[in-house]
Amino acid sequence: MSVFRRIRDITAANINEKLEQSQDPVRLIDHFLHSTRQDIMEAEKLHKQCEAHTRQLQQQVNQAQTMINKREEQALLALKAGEDHLAKLALQEKLIYEEKVEQYDELLATSREALKEVEEQLGELRMEYQTVYSKRQYYVARMETLRLQQKMNERTGAYGGQDVPRMFNRLEDRLSDWELEAKSLRDIRKMGQEYLVQAGESVSSVLDRELARLKEKLNNSGKE
Repeated sequence: MSVFRRIRDITAANINEKLEQSQDPVRLIDHFLHSTRQDIMEAEKLHKQCEAHTRQLQQQVNQAQTMINKREEQALLALKAGEDHLAKLALQEKLIYEEKVEQYDELLATSREALKEVEEQLGELRMEYQTVYSKRQYYVARMETLRLQQKMNERTGAYGGQDVPRMFNRLEDRLSDWELEAKSLRDIRKMGQEYLVQAGESVSSVLDRELARLKEKLNNSGKE
């Protein structure tokens, strides 16, 4: 588990604890959304930086590989012309570029892994934000429904004496506490996990198809 994921789990646990104690869960959810939105912006910025760095490394590898091929051809031409010393000079440069390719290949692999991790983090953040935002809309609607129901009960009770409104007020308070505090974040996290599992299965299926396509392409090229 990455450091990023552990931090997000700790943050979610803190929000869960606060929701259970809060009288205004929507405000806490809004705070969580704001924090997640900031994280998304930072992750997007980092993603662009990683992409640019990976492209630069790939360019270095491509350029070095081009020079390797060029020096190889020059060495062959020198040998054909009987210029052994020129062939050696070309081969010396070829070795330098081969070393460069090896070094930059390692950096490129590391950069690609970092880019992949940032992409995964960004996907998790976006999914988490969308999930929480959808639940936030639902809870706002539920709170408004309870508020209107309470006002209706108070209004109806006014015609039946002073004890009826107080009875419904206590009942609505208990229902609100039970619905908004005990179930809110549990529903949010459950839906988020389901979305992540579905997304992971979809990505895995796409990767399997791509891998099969490349294997078939490789087999076909080997037959030619």
